[in-house]
Amino acid sequence: MLHRLPLVLERVSSIRARLGELTEAPQPAPTRPFGEALARADTSAEPGEGHPRAAAVGDLVHAAALRHGIDPDLIHAVIRAESDYDPYCRSHAGAMGLMQLMPGTAQALGVTDAWDPAQNVDGGARYLRQQLDRFGDLRLALAAYNAGPGAVSRYGGVPPYDETRTYVERVIRFLSERQAGGSQTP
Repeated sequence: MLHRLPLVLERVSSIRARLGELTEAPQPAPTRPFGEALARADTSAEPGEGHPRAAAVGDLVHAAALRHGIDPDLIHAVIRAESDYDPYCRSHAGAMGLMQLMPGTAQALGVTDAWDPAQNVDGGARYLRQQLDRFGDLRLALAAYNAGPGAVSRYGGVPPYDETRTYVERVIRFLSERQAGGSQTP
């Protein structure tokens, strides 16, 4: 009987390997460096023209805009600034997807899959609506979306972070470009 032990152990190992393949956790979404997406955001479309990838999420943006009472051009501007329409974008801090939701924020918003564009856009729009309601000012709401509402409250305005100040200006510029180009929803 002992002479069959190596065969039995080999078979057990083979079965374990096959079971492991069946029960492996899903792989996280592929990521691209956040800096790469940020660098592309300024050059991906001519002023006033729609972003080449905006049409792909146009229906999602339109639905979220209606549901949360936000200008769809604003949601598009935030998406462009956050991820340049890359649904697999992940920041160094762990923010995910089109609207770069942090895991804790996504969970608080009821987003169960931040990589799902529909959930991500809806959750991001809902979060943006919360900031607009809380601060009553577009610049402050955008600063809160980027740096967190606590930072905006703590500083009594846009926090003195270069990243946040640049972000607010970029979103406003992207919003102006969309509105000047007359593109509401692709």
